Amino acid sequence: MVVEILIIAAANLVIGGLIGMTGIAGFLLPMLYAGYLHMSVTESLALSFFAFLISGVLGSRTYYKKKNLDMPLAWTLSAGSFLGALLGVFLNVQIPEDKVKILLYLVVLLSGISILLRKEPNETRKEKGNLLKKYPAAAVVLGVLTGAVCSMSGAGGPVLVMPLLVLFGVNVRMAVGIALFDSIFIAIPAGVGYFLQCKMETLLVPLLVSALAHGIGVYAGSNQAERIHQGALKKGIAVFSVLIAIWKLIG
Repeated sequence: MVVEILIIAAANLVIGGLIGMTGIAGFLLPMLYAGYLHMSVTESLALSFFAFLISGVLGSRTYYKKKNLDMPLAWTLSAGSFLGALLGVFLNVQIPEDKVKILLYLVVLLSGISILLRKEPNETRKEKGNLLKKYPAAAVVLGVLTGAVCSMSGAGGPVLVMPLLVLFGVNVRMAVGIALFDSIFIAIPAGVGYFLQCKMETLLVPLLVSALAHGIGVYAGSNQAERIHQGALKKGIAVFSVLIAIWKLIG
């Protein structure tokens, strides 16, 4: 148990730091819990989403202070994501655990591939043709769909939501801030939903340790973000994710 707690603390410190620096990498947490520590999918997702809640709060606060968070659009998207997250928890319960693990590994694989193939947009470009602000109903639908996928599979949110926001015309800096804010409203219903299905006494210590370590990691990583070469770090995360996912799927 002590070794497991130390692994959880170290992993959350590192992954939290990567999230703070790049806004991505959260999808590695449920894979660590389910694939390496052999926790149940429910326990893995419960711990992961409570960590995502912390990174979402800390990260979106930083972007809000820097005026890179469009609150009206963020609230609209998050309303849909909250409903989608509830749907995702319900769907997860209906699917056998081995199938959910395969879904998790596929999400990690596709996330890694998308990072490798994605062309980084110009962060200084002006926002043009933001379709989601023009059609708020589309933002709600996008929130429901992404919230359900993230909640059911364990994807943190930004790795899926951020590129879609950019595709719909949102400035990349604003897209990261909105995606982090949106992840709060995926994490709350998903974290509570999965945690209530677990034995609370067995998860309380890991939950507290992971929350503390994750918060420290995100805070430290966000302070180092401007000193790190973002492209190289993201590519490294992507390669690692793809290799791990393929290994688990084959195994």
